[in-house]
Amino acid sequence: MSSVALERTIFDADHDAFRETVRRFAERDVAPHLRDWAEAGQVDRDLYRQAGKLGLLGIDVEERFAGGGIDDFRFNAIVIEELCRIGAPAVVMGLAGINDLVTPYLVSLANEEQKHRFLTPLCTGEKIGAIAMTEPGAGSDLAAISTTALPDGDDLVLNGTKIFISNGMLSDFVIVVAKTDPAAGKKGVSLLVVEEGMAGFTRNGPLHKIGLTAQDTAELVFDDVRVPRENVLGEPNDGFGYLRHNLPQERLSVAVTSMASMRRTFDQALTYSCDRTAFGRRVADFQANRFYLAELATEIEIAQCFTDRCILDAANGALDEVTAAMAKWWITELQQRVVQRAVQLHGGYGYMREYDVAQDYLDCRGGPIYAGTTEIMKEIIGRKLTRA
Repeated sequence: MSSVALERTIFDADHDAFRETVRRFAERDVAPHLRDWAEAGQVDRDLYRQAGKLGLLGIDVEERFAGGGIDDFRFNAIVIEELCRIGAPAVVMGLAGINDLVTPYLVSLANEEQKHRFLTPLCTGEKIGAIAMTEPGAGSDLAAISTTALPDGDDLVLNGTKIFISNGMLSDFVIVVAKTDPAAGKKGVSLLVVEEGMAGFTRNGPLHKIGLTAQDTAELVFDDVRVPRENVLGEPNDGFGYLRHNLPQERLSVAVTSMASMRRTFDQALTYSCDRTAFGRRVADFQANRFYLAELATEIEIAQCFTDRCILDAANGALDEVTAAMAKWWITELQQRVVQRAVQLHGGYGYMREYDVAQDYLDCRGGPIYAGTTEIMKEIIGRKLTRA
């Protein structure tokens, strides 16, 4: 039984064909391994190589760098949706993390040599990349980071700690946000690539989260790491502007993940409530439950329409910071309500880990936190509304 009521009109035949490829990949290469990956705290590296062979990584990267050569966020969204359809949001954080977080910085900022060195193996899945922004003392407030990369001859000497880094343990290189001119505040932030094996670069993890347990999340420590100046992306000290430009797509990626995940959760809860009986009636036949189902189904359709509009905006290069913030906070918070009610509809079984809804309950809680908390999203929106 499905809650889908409105036909989605943003995809064409090429998108549909791509979706079939991703669906086969998800069912064949992801679904059978989810339990093992959850216990290990990370996926197998081979998953990235297989995704690379199928063209699921670096979709918008030029073909000469082994990418798909298609700048259309709808394809990125399809990867997310099909992984969520099988209950793999933790894997989304790995693969979409490359497409929506790491790749955009390399595409727009890397020079020719850097693209061959980092972007090409990223697209083939031979190398795994990550981006490190958050610190133990600076989460959503990126201006408050304390990690420094101070010039010393031909190098930058990097010191600091980053926390909650997706792909942190498996990554072969990490784009690190650091202050190269601490006295300049936001105007002294740079992006530099730290590579596996650089002296002084260590990792702790995988970190033990309550959900998304197959997602590789780590703490990264930099102790006098000497990073050659040739590893700086873009212009030195312009990093804060680069972050503001790319964060909307990251936040939309989170919203799409929540959107696809909540629809799956709701569909399963709807089926369960129609199959399960209590006091001689189907659970769905109690008026209170029917009203809950009606309310959530309506909100899900409204949210899908808004999400699809944002996907189209991103595909056309028109997604702005405020709209992305609206999508991110609203969709992730709606998912909390959908999952909470789905657990309740399952009764005691909703509290059992063997039921998907229990895992959804654990997995969804990170949505309103990472990529900027709900409160920060509202602050972004509010500042825009009240700006003189």
